[in-house]
Amino acid sequence: MRRILFVDDEPKVLEGLQRMLRPQRDRWEMRFACGGEAALAELSSGGFDVIVSDMRMPGMDGATLLEQVRARYPNVVRMVLTGHTSLEAALRAVPVAHQFLSKPCDPVVLRVAVERACNLKSLLSSEQLCKVVAGMEDLPALPRTYAALSEALTDPEVSLDKLTAIVEQDVAISAKILQLVNSPFFGVVRTMTSIREAVAYLGTDILRNLVLSIEAFRMFDKIPKVPDFSIDELQAHSQRCAKIASKLPTEGHLKDAAQVGALLHDLGKLILASRLPNELARVQEAARQRKRPWHEVEQELLGVTHAEIGAYLLGLWGLPYAIVEAVAYHHAPARVPSQAFDSVATVYVANILAHENEKARNSQTFTTFDFDYLRSLGAEHSLPAWRAKAADVVQRLEAG
Repeated sequence: MRRILFVDDEPKVLEGLQRMLRPQRDRWEMRFACGGEAALAELSSGGFDVIVSDMRMPGMDGATLLEQVRARYPNVVRMVLTGHTSLEAALRAVPVAHQFLSKPCDPVVLRVAVERACNLKSLLSSEQLCKVVAGMEDLPALPRTYAALSEALTDPEVSLDKLTAIVEQDVAISAKILQLVNSPFFGVVRTMTSIREAVAYLGTDILRNLVLSIEAFRMFDKIPKVPDFSIDELQAHSQRCAKIASKLPTEGHLKDAAQVGALLHDLGKLILASRLPNELARVQEAARQRKRPWHEVEQELLGVTHAEIGAYLLGLWGLPYAIVEAVAYHHAPARVPSQAFDSVATVYVANILAHENEKARNSQTFTTFDFDYLRSLGAEHSLPAWRAKAADVVQRLEAG
Protein backbone atom coordinates (compact mmCIF):
# COMPACT_ATOMS: atom_id res chain seq x y z
CA MET A 1 0.00 0.00 0.00
CA ARG A 2 1.30 3.47 -0.91
CA ARG A 3 2.05 5.84 1.96
CA ILE A 4 1.24 9.45 1.05
CA LEU A 5 1.79 12.56 3.20
CA PHE A 6 -0.28 15.69 2.50
CA VAL A 7 0.85 19.03 3.95
CA ASP A 8 -0.99 22.34 4.26
CA ASP A 9 -1.11 25.08 6.88
CA GLU A 10 -4.92 25.29 6.79
CA PRO A 11 -6.80 22.54 8.69
CA LYS A 12 -9.92 23.04 6.56
CA VAL A 13 -7.91 22.38 3.39
CA LEU A 14 -6.58 19.16 4.90
CA GLU A 15 -10.10 18.13 5.89
CA GLY A 16 -11.23 18.77 2.32
CA LEU A 17 -8.39 16.61 0.99
CA GLN A 18 -9.38 13.80 3.34
CA ARG A 19 -12.96 13.88 2.09
CA MET A 20 -11.92 14.16 -1.55
CA LEU A 21 -9.48 11.24 -1.31
CA ARG A 22 -11.66 8.92 0.77
CA PRO A 23 -12.11 6.53 -2.21
CA GLN A 24 -8.32 5.98 -2.17
CA ARG A 25 -8.27 4.49 1.34
CA ASP A 26 -8.06 0.94 -0.02
CA ARG A 27 -4.96 1.83 -2.07
CA TRP A 28 -3.21 4.53 -0.03
CA GLU A 29 -2.31 4.96 3.59
CA MET A 30 -2.66 8.73 3.97
CA ARG A 31 -1.35 11.12 6.60
CA PHE A 32 -2.22 14.82 6.85
CA ALA A 33 0.20 17.30 8.44
CA CYS A 34 -0.59 20.90 9.35
CA GLY A 35 2.56 22.78 8.41
CA GLY A 36 6.18 21.98 7.68
CA GLU A 37 7.31 21.04 11.18
CA ALA A 38 4.45 18.58 11.59
CA ALA A 39 5.31 17.09 8.19
CA LEU A 40 8.93 16.49 9.19
CA ALA A 41 7.73 14.81 12.37
CA GLU A 42 5.51 12.48 10.33
CA LEU A 43 8.34 11.71 7.91
CA SER A 44 10.63 10.67 10.76
CA SER A 45 8.47 7.56 11.18
CA GLY A 46 9.71 6.45 7.76
CA GLY A 47 8.16 4.52 4.91
CA PHE A 48 6.52 7.33 2.92
CA ASP A 49 6.40 7.08 -0.87
CA VAL A 50 5.17 10.58 -1.76
CA ILE A 51 4.82 13.97 -0.10
CA VAL A 52 2.34 16.49 -1.53
CA SER A 53 2.86 19.94 -0.02
CA ASP A 54 1.20 23.32 -0.40
CA MET A 55 3.63 25.99 -1.61
CA ARG A 56 2.50 29.03 0.35
CA MET A 57 2.73 28.35 4.09
CA PRO A 58 3.84 30.70 6.87
CA GLY A 59 7.13 29.94 8.57
CA MET A 60 8.40 26.97 6.56
CA ASP A 61 6.99 27.23 3.04
CA GLY A 62 6.69 24.36 0.58
CA ALA A 63 10.05 24.94 -1.10
CA THR A 64 11.90 24.98 2.23
CA LEU A 65 10.10 21.86 3.42
CA LEU A 66 10.82 19.93 0.23
CA GLU A 67 14.45 20.99 0.35
CA GLN A 68 14.74 19.34 3.76
CA VAL A 69 12.84 16.27 2.52
CA ARG A 70 15.26 15.96 -0.38
CA ALA A 71 18.23 16.06 1.98
CA ARG A 72 16.83 13.69 4.62
CA TYR A 73 14.56 11.38 2.60
CA PRO A 74 15.78 11.43 -1.02
CA ASN A 75 13.72 8.39 -2.04
CA VAL A 76 10.41 10.18 -1.30
CA VAL A 77 8.73 11.64 -4.39
CA ARG A 78 8.20 15.38 -3.85
CA MET A 79 5.15 17.21 -5.23
CA VAL A 80 4.05 20.78 -4.67
CA LEU A 81 0.50 22.14 -4.85
CA THR A 82 0.31 25.76 -5.86
CA GLY A 83 -2.20 28.36 -6.87
CA HIS A 84 -1.12 31.89 -7.70
CA THR A 85 2.43 32.48 -6.56
CA SER A 86 5.34 34.74 -7.38
CA LEU A 87 7.97 33.91 -9.98
CA GLU A 88 10.59 33.99 -7.23
CA ALA A 89 8.71 31.35 -5.23
CA ALA A 90 8.16 29.26 -8.34
CA LEU A 91 11.84 29.25 -9.21
CA ARG A 92 12.76 28.31 -5.64
CA ALA A 93 10.58 25.23 -5.96
CA VAL A 94 12.02 24.08 -9.29
CA PRO A 95 15.17 22.39 -7.88
CA VAL A 96 13.37 20.59 -5.05
CA ALA A 97 10.02 19.47 -6.48
CA HIS A 98 9.60 16.52 -8.81
CA GLN A 99 6.15 17.60 -9.95
CA PHE A 100 3.91 20.66 -9.74
CA LEU A 101 0.13 20.38 -9.38
CA SER A 102 -2.51 23.10 -9.57
CA LYS A 103 -4.43 24.10 -6.45
CA PRO A 104 -7.23 23.22 -6.09
CA CYS A 105 -6.36 19.90 -7.68
CA ASP A 106 -8.85 17.60 -9.36
CA PRO A 107 -8.89 14.28 -7.44
CA VAL A 108 -8.44 12.28 -10.64
CA VAL A 109 -5.41 14.37 -11.65
CA LEU A 110 -3.91 13.99 -8.18
CA ARG A 111 -4.53 10.25 -8.11
CA VAL A 112 -2.98 9.73 -11.53
CA ALA A 113 0.05 11.87 -10.67
CA VAL A 114 0.72 9.99 -7.43
CA GLU A 115 0.15 6.54 -8.94
CA ARG A 116 2.28 7.32 -11.96
CA ALA A 117 5.13 8.57 -9.78
CA CYS A 118 4.96 5.44 -7.65
CA ASN A 119 4.77 3.14 -10.65
CA LEU A 120 7.87 4.74 -12.13
CA LYS A 121 9.81 3.42 -9.17
CA SER A 122 9.27 -0.07 -10.55
CA LEU A 123 11.59 0.87 -13.41
CA LEU A 124 14.44 0.62 -10.93
CA SER A 125 15.22 -2.59 -9.12
CA SER A 126 18.09 -1.06 -7.15
CA GLU A 127 17.16 0.91 -4.03
CA GLN A 128 20.55 2.63 -4.16
CA LEU A 129 19.93 3.94 -7.69
CA CYS A 130 16.41 4.96 -6.77
CA LYS A 131 17.81 7.15 -3.99
CA VAL A 132 20.49 8.54 -6.29
CA VAL A 133 17.99 9.66 -8.92
CA ALA A 134 15.29 10.89 -6.54
CA GLY A 135 17.85 12.92 -4.58
CA MET A 136 19.07 14.87 -7.59
CA GLU A 137 18.05 18.49 -7.58
CA ASP A 138 19.17 19.13 -11.14
CA LEU A 139 21.60 18.07 -13.79
CA PRO A 140 24.85 19.74 -14.74
CA ALA A 141 25.25 21.67 -17.95
CA LEU A 142 28.34 22.06 -20.10
CA PRO A 143 30.35 25.19 -19.23
CA ARG A 144 30.28 26.44 -22.82
CA THR A 145 26.49 25.99 -23.06
CA TYR A 146 25.95 27.84 -19.79
CA ALA A 147 28.23 30.64 -20.96
CA ALA A 148 26.58 30.86 -24.37
CA LEU A 149 23.09 31.06 -22.87
CA SER A 150 24.19 33.64 -20.31
CA GLU A 151 25.76 35.80 -23.01
CA ALA A 152 22.75 35.51 -25.30
CA LEU A 153 20.37 36.54 -22.53
CA THR A 154 22.23 39.84 -22.05
CA ASP A 155 21.02 40.89 -25.52
CA PRO A 156 17.47 42.30 -25.29
CA GLU A 157 17.02 41.66 -29.03
CA VAL A 158 18.17 38.03 -28.96
CA SER A 159 16.15 35.90 -31.37
CA LEU A 160 14.03 32.92 -30.45
CA ASP A 161 15.93 30.80 -32.98
CA LYS A 162 19.26 31.61 -31.31
CA LEU A 163 18.02 30.80 -27.81
CA THR A 164 16.41 27.57 -29.01
CA ALA A 165 19.59 26.51 -30.79
CA ILE A 166 21.63 27.05 -27.60
CA VAL A 167 19.15 25.23 -25.36
CA GLU A 168 18.92 22.26 -27.74
CA GLN A 169 22.68 21.77 -27.50
CA ASP A 170 22.36 20.70 -23.89
CA VAL A 171 20.45 17.68 -22.61
CA ALA A 172 20.17 18.87 -19.00
CA ILE A 173 18.94 22.38 -19.78
CA SER A 174 16.40 21.05 -22.28
CA ALA A 175 15.00 18.63 -19.71
CA LYS A 176 14.73 21.23 -16.96
CA ILE A 177 13.03 23.81 -19.19
CA LEU A 178 10.44 21.25 -20.28
CA GLN A 179 9.80 20.36 -16.65
CA LEU A 180 9.25 24.01 -15.78
CA VAL A 181 7.06 24.97 -18.73
CA ASN A 182 4.73 21.99 -18.13
CA SER A 183 4.23 22.88 -14.47
CA PRO A 184 1.06 24.70 -13.25
CA PHE A 185 3.11 27.81 -12.49
CA PHE A 186 2.76 28.83 -16.13
CA GLY A 187 -0.78 27.64 -16.82
CA VAL A 188 -0.08 25.92 -20.13
CA VAL A 189 -3.41 24.56 -21.35
CA ARG A 190 -1.84 21.67 -23.27
CA THR A 191 1.22 19.49 -22.86
CA MET A 192 4.26 21.17 -24.38
CA THR A 193 6.97 18.94 -25.88
CA SER A 194 8.74 21.35 -28.25
CA ILE A 195 11.91 23.06 -27.00
CA ARG A 196 11.24 26.04 -29.29
CA GLU A 197 7.70 26.45 -27.98
CA ALA A 198 8.93 26.14 -24.38
CA VAL A 199 11.61 28.79 -24.85
CA ALA A 200 9.12 31.11 -26.54
CA TYR A 201 6.53 30.59 -23.82
CA LEU A 202 8.92 31.15 -20.93
CA GLY A 203 10.49 34.24 -22.47
CA THR A 204 13.89 35.79 -21.87
CA ASP A 205 13.13 37.22 -18.42
CA ILE A 206 12.24 33.85 -16.94
CA LEU A 207 15.16 32.14 -18.68
CA ARG A 208 17.47 34.80 -17.26
CA ASN A 209 16.13 34.24 -13.75
CA LEU A 210 16.26 30.49 -14.15
CA VAL A 211 19.80 30.32 -15.47
CA LEU A 212 21.49 33.29 -13.83
CA SER A 213 19.72 33.84 -10.51
CA ILE A 214 18.98 30.51 -8.90
CA GLU A 215 21.80 28.47 -10.49
CA ALA A 216 19.42 25.78 -11.64
CA PHE A 217 22.08 24.14 -13.75
CA ARG A 218 25.35 22.83 -12.32
CA MET A 219 28.57 22.85 -14.30
CA PHE A 220 30.15 19.68 -15.58
CA ASP A 221 33.55 20.60 -14.16
CA LYS A 222 32.13 19.43 -10.81
CA ILE A 223 31.61 15.91 -12.13
CA PRO A 224 34.35 13.36 -11.39
CA LYS A 225 36.40 12.47 -14.44
CA VAL A 226 35.65 9.03 -15.85
CA PRO A 227 38.49 7.69 -18.05
CA ASP A 228 37.54 7.40 -21.73
CA PHE A 229 34.01 8.70 -21.08
CA SER A 230 33.36 11.81 -23.16
CA ILE A 231 30.60 14.18 -22.09
CA ASP A 232 31.15 16.11 -25.32
CA GLU A 233 30.57 13.00 -27.42
CA LEU A 234 27.47 12.06 -25.43
CA GLN A 235 26.03 15.52 -26.11
CA ALA A 236 27.00 15.33 -29.79
CA HIS A 237 25.40 11.88 -30.13
CA SER A 238 22.19 13.16 -28.51
CA GLN A 239 22.02 16.05 -30.97
CA ARG A 240 22.61 13.75 -33.96
CA CYS A 241 19.91 11.43 -32.68
CA ALA A 242 17.40 14.29 -32.32
CA LYS A 243 18.13 15.60 -35.83
CA ILE A 244 17.76 12.13 -37.32
CA ALA A 245 14.50 11.66 -35.41
CA SER A 246 13.15 14.82 -37.06
CA LYS A 247 13.53 13.10 -40.46
CA LEU A 248 11.65 9.92 -39.54
CA PRO A 249 7.92 9.39 -40.20
CA THR A 250 6.66 9.70 -36.65
CA GLU A 251 2.91 10.02 -36.08
CA GLY A 252 2.13 13.74 -36.37
CA HIS A 253 1.01 14.48 -32.83
CA LEU A 254 4.06 12.69 -31.41
CA LYS A 255 6.73 14.34 -33.56
CA ASP A 256 7.86 16.88 -30.95
CA ALA A 257 7.84 14.28 -28.19
CA ALA A 258 9.95 11.94 -30.33
CA GLN A 259 12.57 14.61 -31.03
CA VAL A 260 12.82 15.59 -27.38
CA GLY A 261 12.97 11.90 -26.40
CA ALA A 262 15.84 11.46 -28.87
CA LEU A 263 17.66 14.44 -27.37
CA LEU A 264 17.22 13.12 -23.82
CA HIS A 265 17.54 9.37 -24.41
CA ASP A 266 20.99 9.04 -22.80
CA LEU A 267 20.17 11.23 -19.80
CA GLY A 268 20.80 8.23 -17.54
CA LYS A 269 24.47 8.24 -18.52
CA LEU A 270 24.76 11.81 -17.23
CA ILE A 271 23.27 10.69 -13.94
CA LEU A 272 25.72 7.80 -13.68
CA ALA A 273 28.63 10.10 -14.55
CA SER A 274 27.49 12.60 -11.94
CA ARG A 275 26.52 10.26 -9.11
CA LEU A 276 28.14 6.88 -9.72
CA PRO A 277 31.31 7.51 -11.72
CA ASN A 278 33.06 4.37 -10.47
CA GLU A 279 30.16 2.16 -11.52
CA LEU A 280 30.05 3.92 -14.91
CA ALA A 281 33.77 3.27 -15.41
CA ARG A 282 33.28 -0.40 -14.51
CA VAL A 283 30.42 -0.76 -17.01
CA GLN A 284 32.40 1.00 -19.71
CA GLU A 285 35.45 -1.22 -19.28
CA ALA A 286 33.40 -4.43 -19.14
CA ALA A 287 31.49 -3.47 -22.28
CA ARG A 288 34.74 -2.76 -24.11
CA GLN A 289 36.39 -6.02 -23.06
CA ARG A 290 33.34 -8.19 -23.76
CA LYS A 291 32.42 -6.29 -26.95
CA ARG A 292 28.83 -5.96 -25.82
CA PRO A 293 26.42 -3.00 -25.73
CA TRP A 294 26.49 -0.81 -22.62
CA HIS A 295 22.89 -1.39 -21.63
CA GLU A 296 23.37 -5.17 -21.55
CA VAL A 297 26.40 -4.84 -19.26
CA GLU A 298 24.59 -2.25 -17.10
CA GLN A 299 21.74 -4.70 -16.56
CA GLU A 300 24.18 -7.41 -15.46
CA LEU A 301 26.36 -5.25 -13.20
CA LEU A 302 23.88 -2.68 -11.88
CA GLY A 303 20.53 -4.42 -12.28
CA VAL A 304 19.22 -1.45 -14.28
CA THR A 305 20.15 0.42 -17.45
CA HIS A 306 20.77 4.08 -18.20
CA ALA A 307 17.52 4.08 -20.20
CA GLU A 308 15.44 3.31 -17.12
CA ILE A 309 17.43 5.68 -14.91
CA GLY A 310 16.91 8.59 -17.30
CA ALA A 311 13.23 7.80 -17.77
CA TYR A 312 12.71 7.58 -14.03
CA LEU A 313 14.07 11.07 -13.46
CA LEU A 314 12.09 12.54 -16.38
CA GLY A 315 8.96 10.88 -15.04
CA LEU A 316 9.51 12.32 -11.59
CA TRP A 317 9.95 15.72 -13.19
CA GLY A 318 6.53 15.31 -14.76
CA LEU A 319 7.58 15.39 -18.42
CA PRO A 320 4.99 14.05 -20.90
CA TYR A 321 4.60 10.29 -20.87
CA ALA A 322 5.44 9.96 -24.58
CA ILE A 323 8.92 11.33 -23.82
CA VAL A 324 9.42 9.23 -20.68
CA GLU A 325 8.35 6.06 -22.48
CA ALA A 326 10.61 6.74 -25.47
CA VAL A 327 13.62 7.17 -23.18
CA ALA A 328 12.77 4.13 -21.05
CA TYR A 329 12.47 1.74 -23.98
CA HIS A 330 14.94 3.09 -26.50
CA HIS A 331 16.84 -0.22 -26.33
CA ALA A 332 13.78 -2.47 -26.03
CA PRO A 333 10.88 -0.97 -28.01
CA ALA A 334 9.15 -4.32 -28.47
CA ARG A 335 8.15 -4.21 -24.79
CA VAL A 336 5.64 -1.50 -25.70
CA PRO A 337 2.62 -2.89 -27.58
CA SER A 338 2.22 -0.72 -30.66
CA GLN A 339 1.57 -1.04 -34.36
CA ALA A 340 2.34 2.58 -35.16
CA PHE A 341 5.58 4.45 -35.68
CA ASP A 342 5.35 6.33 -32.40
CA SER A 343 7.89 8.17 -30.24
CA VAL A 344 9.32 4.89 -28.89
CA ALA A 345 9.96 3.54 -32.40
CA THR A 346 11.42 6.86 -33.56
CA VAL A 347 13.97 7.13 -30.75
CA TYR A 348 14.93 3.47 -31.10
CA VAL A 349 15.61 3.83 -34.83
CA ALA A 350 17.28 7.24 -34.56
CA ASN A 351 19.64 6.04 -31.82
CA ILE A 352 20.87 3.06 -33.85
CA LEU A 353 21.22 5.13 -37.03
CA ALA A 354 23.27 7.71 -35.12
CA HIS A 355 25.52 4.97 -33.72
CA GLU A 356 25.98 3.48 -37.19
CA ASN A 357 27.30 6.81 -38.43
CA GLU A 358 29.60 7.13 -35.42
CA LYS A 359 30.99 3.60 -35.60
CA ALA A 360 34.29 4.64 -37.18
CA ARG A 361 34.95 7.13 -34.37
CA ASN A 362 34.86 4.76 -31.42
CA SER A 363 35.07 1.14 -30.44
CA GLN A 364 31.75 0.99 -28.60
CA THR A 365 29.52 -1.94 -29.49
CA PHE A 366 25.92 -0.81 -30.04
CA THR A 367 22.57 -2.49 -30.46
CA THR A 368 21.73 -3.68 -33.96
CA PHE A 369 18.24 -3.54 -35.41
CA ASP A 370 15.55 -5.96 -34.30
CA PHE A 371 14.11 -6.80 -37.71
CA ASP A 372 11.15 -8.65 -36.22
CA TYR A 373 10.20 -5.40 -34.49
CA LEU A 374 10.61 -3.37 -37.68
CA ARG A 375 8.49 -5.91 -39.58
CA SER A 376 5.76 -5.63 -36.94
CA LEU A 377 5.58 -1.92 -37.79
CA GLY A 378 5.75 -2.52 -41.52
CA ALA A 379 8.96 -0.49 -41.57
CA GLU A 380 11.63 -3.01 -42.57
CA HIS A 381 11.82 -1.88 -46.21
CA SER A 382 12.18 1.78 -45.19
CA LEU A 383 15.54 1.20 -43.53
CA PRO A 384 17.77 1.94 -46.58
CA ALA A 385 16.08 5.33 -47.08
CA TRP A 386 16.38 6.12 -43.38
CA ARG A 387 20.07 5.24 -43.42
CA ALA A 388 20.61 7.65 -46.32
CA LYS A 389 18.78 10.42 -44.45
CA ALA A 390 20.80 9.77 -41.29
CA ALA A 391 24.08 9.92 -43.17
CA ASP A 392 23.02 13.22 -44.73
CA VAL A 393 22.03 14.65 -41.33
CA VAL A 394 25.35 13.71 -39.74
CA GLN A 395 27.29 15.11 -42.69
CA ARG A 396 25.43 18.44 -42.47
CA LEU A 397 25.98 18.68 -38.72
CA GLU A 398 29.68 18.06 -39.10
CA ALA A 399 29.90 20.65 -41.86
CA GLY A 400 28.40 23.18 -39.46
